[in-house]
Amino acid sequence: MKMDAAKPHVVVVTGLSGSGKSTAIKAFEDLDYFCIDNLPVPMLGNFLQLCEQDMPEIKRIALGIDIRERKFLKNYNQIFDLLEKAGYRFEIIFLEAENQILQRRYSQTRRIHPAAPLEQQLVQAIAFEREQLRALRGRATRIIDTGALSVHQLKHCITRSYSLLGESDQISIQALSFGYKYGLPLEADLVIDVRFLPNPYFVEDLKEKDGTAQPVRSWVLEWPSVREFIHDYCALLLKLLPSYIAEGKRYLTVAFGCTGGKHRSVVIAGAVADRLEQNNYHVKVYHRDIHLE
Repeated sequence: MKMDAAKPHVVVVTGLSGSGKSTAIKAFEDLDYFCIDNLPVPMLGNFLQLCEQDMPEIKRIALGIDIRERKFLKNYNQIFDLLEKAGYRFEIIFLEAENQILQRRYSQTRRIHPAAPLEQQLVQAIAFEREQLRALRGRATRIIDTGALSVHQLKHCITRSYSLLGESDQISIQALSFGYKYGLPLEADLVIDVRFLPNPYFVEDLKEKDGTAQPVRSWVLEWPSVREFIHDYCALLLKLLPSYIAEGKRYLTVAFGCTGGKHRSVVIAGAVADRLEQNNYHVKVYHRDIHLE
């Protein structure tokens, strides 16, 4: 179904209770999305129609919907089908975390789980909600595991991804460098390990510099194996991107990892971003671990 660029971009934020939906909604508010938490489902169609007719300046909307809105669980397939048929640019973000982490968060805040009657244990409520949302998770555009993320990290994850896209852009790409010693980036769609490339860490004059420094960048890019890799990987991306766009994907995070996230991954992320921008794609570079060593 072809999306109508004149219609608002709608993001549905859903997922397990305690997984960070309120934090995500606040991040969207900071990005100037018009945000509503737990909008009653029967009002959704009228609300979007009202935005189009009487508030045309609203171009981006984020809706927080979860198990508290019981009718949503029964009717979400119908709701999403109607949005698609109406030409809305919409996506579904599903937030989740492991049971133990959700239990700890609820114990710390002393809140009552929305899926639990007073006599029901927290662990049973979490399991019940996870099962109720299983099919919805399967329809999600993007799944984010927030178990290893702090409130600030989740907010940064949302901000980095959704601050990139302009109204006329077909897809927005983030080239992300990271260090494997600090863990995989949970927001990455594609991850490539560049630890096979020559390492400037072992060059005395380059060790203390990072991959944004011209001497480091020049040293890494001088190697034929590096240039060949960049050429081949960019050719693959350029072949894949039209298919991602055809499937309605709006954001793509491509992550490049080396040992510490300071040298090789930084250079490669920047070089790939440059090549994609030469082919008229909007790319933002983010170096996650460059200052950690």
